[in-house]
Amino acid sequence: MAPTTPRSVLRAAVTASVLSGIPSTVHAVATGASPFTSVRAAGTIAVREDRSRASQIAAGLAVHGALSLGWAAVLAATLPDRRPAWWGAVAGVGIAGLDLGIASRRYPAIAQLPRAAQLADHVAFGAIAGFVLGRGRRCAR
Repeated sequence: MAPTTPRSVLRAAVTASVLSGIPSTVHAVATGASPFTSVRAAGTIAVREDRSRASQIAAGLAVHGALSLGWAAVLAATLPDRRPAWWGAVAGVGIAGLDLGIASRRYPAIAQLPRAAQLADHVAFGAIAGFVLGRGRRCAR
């Protein structure tokens, strides 16, 4: 496995964090729900549900950013050099199981999110992070 730089991990985390929300955003818009529901739900990990929407969104962005950085670091350490985007997508299923499985038990706002859209977000996260990490590894060689 080729080495991964901290800059590559950060690039993967930011890119995947921003783009991986597309499936749930499309789902929300298609169903008439707020596209900020997922962000607000993530925010309840850091602030109570009775806090303002702005507080929940700000907290949600911070929580999502921290989780994305952590998972990108895990993927950087574990994804193989061959087909990192594909393996990242597979890892996204596992990440969804952990993230949503644990958080759903403790945070009702997360439990109420549409499962398929959230799973799609996590698979997208893994695939995008894997792609970016793979490119970083190829450039480092």
